Amino acid sequence: MNKNIFQPADILLPKDADMEKWAVIACDQFTSDQAYWDRVRAKAGDAPSTINLILPEAELGSAGEAEHIARINRTMRDYMEQGVFAVYPDSYVYVERTLENGTIRKGLIGKIDLDAYDYNPGSVSGVRATEKTVPERIPPRQRVRRDAPIELPHILMLCDDHEKKLIEPVAAKKDGMKKLYDFELMEGGGRIRGWLVAHEDARAFDQALTEYCAHVAEKYTGLPGVPMVFAVGDGNHSLATAKSCYEELKAAHPGEDLSEHPARYALVELENIHDEAQVFEPIHRVVVNTEPEKLLAALQDYCAPGGYPVQWYSGDKTGTVTLDPARSELPVGVLQAFLDKYLKEDKQPGEIDYIHDDDALIALARQDKAIGFLLPAMEKSSLFRGVIRDGALPRKTFSMGHSREKRYYLEGRRIR
Repeated sequence: MNKNIFQPADILLPKDADMEKWAVIACDQFTSDQAYWDRVRAKAGDAPSTINLILPEAELGSAGEAEHIARINRTMRDYMEQGVFAVYPDSYVYVERTLENGTIRKGLIGKIDLDAYDYNPGSVSGVRATEKTVPERIPPRQRVRRDAPIELPHILMLCDDHEKKLIEPVAAKKDGMKKLYDFELMEGGGRIRGWLVAHEDARAFDQALTEYCAHVAEKYTGLPGVPMVFAVGDGNHSLATAKSCYEELKAAHPGEDLSEHPARYALVELENIHDEAQVFEPIHRVVVNTEPEKLLAALQDYCAPGGYPVQWYSGDKTGTVTLDPARSELPVGVLQAFLDKYLKEDKQPGEIDYIHDDDALIALARQDKAIGFLLPAMEKSSLFRGVIRDGALPRKTFSMGHSREKRYYLEGRRIR
């Protein structure tokens, strides 16, 4: 029996649905754009659609939230009773997503063992969060999942497979697999295709993953901290919600064997950070309403000769600071730690903002009483090294693609 922490699942897909109406983007996108979600509902109409099975975060806290959640759970049960879903037992789904720039991002849908995942600070589990989990964000999501009979994931899990031994061999065999879907995603989401990975193909992947896990620690020899196998790239709070609901179940059934309970697992898409289509874009920092010269002087305590070079801009001035690598595996880790202390603990004047575009950062830094830091792009393996050494990375460390490139809800799985 496969004992890997990532395993095949009994995957649900709609039998005869209009797939463009079925698939909807992750609920944590377009949180300030209710018009986006209104358009999605209009496009789906009365057709089976995941818009009827999720609660967009744009609508969290609304007056009708409780009834909305109850309606979601009823619709899930109705879809199952009406035979909307086909079941693909003990399988993976290999996915190719065509992005805005024409590149193709590869992934594999399966279930992750929640007993191998811990989002708390200081975690040494095989699966870890890349960024700090905000506990206050979990209860609203629990209300959606707690009584739901099925789950639909938008979670992206990452592996640090620079030798490309896991997903890429599956991709090489796709022409011999059953194609499950091939369609354009709504609202400019690009094209998506999926193939069924079952039987011998699934077992071959399981064996490759077993070997990968056996040697994963060798990647990080000499690095302080306990090595990990997977990192959560997107959807950390959704996975944390699945974990917290599973822990509630265990607490309510002390002494029971829940090793095969479906709630022990969560459906995710596994991707390789070394896929050519994976782009980790830096998120820069600008501090406004501050005293730039005073801030730069205080930052010297976080610098060291030969450290990470980071360009700064303030008004018509610019320069470079060399951040101390002994403080963090990543330059953003050093800078964010300083800014948090300077602005919060030391109570110095200033407000921080997080900027994606280089030109936007420089333009904002030109205003009076502002300073901006242009952070370098993160080397891909530094993601794992940073989490292993430093724990969860600072908020807004990197961005994985644009909003419309986030995962759409497609596959599902029973969780009760």
